[in-house]
Formats: sequence, C-alpha cells, structure tokens
Amino acid sequence: MLKKIVIAVTIVSLCLLVTLVNTSTPTGIGPFGILAVFMSAYLSLLGVMTFFIFSVSKLTAHLSSAFTVRKPILALSFKKSYYYSTIFSAAPIMLIGLQSVGSIGPYELALVLLFVVIGCIYITKRAR
Repeated sequence: MLKKIVIAVTIVSLCLLVTLVNTSTPTGIGPFGILAVFMSAYLSLLGVMTFFIFSVSKLTAHLSSAFTVRKPILALSFKKSYYYSTIFSAAPIMLIGLQSVGSIGPYELALVLLFVVIGCIYITKRAR
C-alpha cells in the first residue's frame, strides 16, 4: 500500500512542479506558490529517492549473495528505504533554500551533511 501512495504522490507532485515552473514567475507566484514549489520538489525527490534506495539495496543484496557464504547482506524493506529517503531528499531542498538567502560555503555544506548523518543514525537506531 505504501508503494502505491508513494507512486501517486510522486506523480502528482511532479505534475504540479512542472506546471508551477512553466506557468509562473517567482515574483508573480507569491509566498504560497514558492512554498508549493518547495513542497512539490521535496515530494518528487522523496518518491524518486525511495525507489532508488530500494532498487540499489535489492541489487546489492542480490549481487553480494554470490560472494558471501555465512551471513548474506539483506535488502532494505520499502518502508525503511522510505525513511532514509526522507532525510536524503531534504538535503537538496535545504541547499536550495540556503542558496536563496545567501551563498553556500563549506560551513553550510558541513551543517547539511551533519543533518543527513544524524538523521541516518537516528533512523538506523529507531526503525526496526
């Protein structure tokens, strides 16, 4: 059921993002429109990243089964892939937001990377 919801939300948000980007300007769309662009970009990335992480996990588990004898690498579940993608897809949106209010330097990149690392550690410890 989660797969169907993620697919539907991704398709709808991609259509909304393409429509907003092609039919409006940042000055004419207003604050709510800018929020809609950021939300639809996040939801689009969320869906794409979820399926990417899930596919790479399955491929890695399948390919490693030929090399490991004792304890094979297990693929991530779709739910856990979704959890990780919530963190990974927030990073580009944060970087775009940081770029819109100023420049992105090594300090800002380090803070976003720290956020991603802490988020992944939290998911690894909590999601079971």
